[in-house]
Amino acid sequence: MTVNIIFKIAAVGILVTVLSQVLKHSGREEHAFLTSLAGLILVLFWIVPYIYELFDTIKNLFTL
Repeated sequence: MTVNIIFKIAAVGILVTVLSQVLKHSGREEHAFLTSLAGLILVLFWIVPYIYELFDTIKNLFTL
């Protein structure tokens, strides 16, 4: 895993936070929630392969 993914996740977090705050202050709480949900789903799509690789490595470690 590279440091690049951490910076991507941080950038998405900052962007989602700013957009969410702007939308909440303009009275669009539903859109703010959907923006947060979209950011979470995007980050999960990035992280799922690494989690799969981790579980596969642990499985292979204990099957020796």
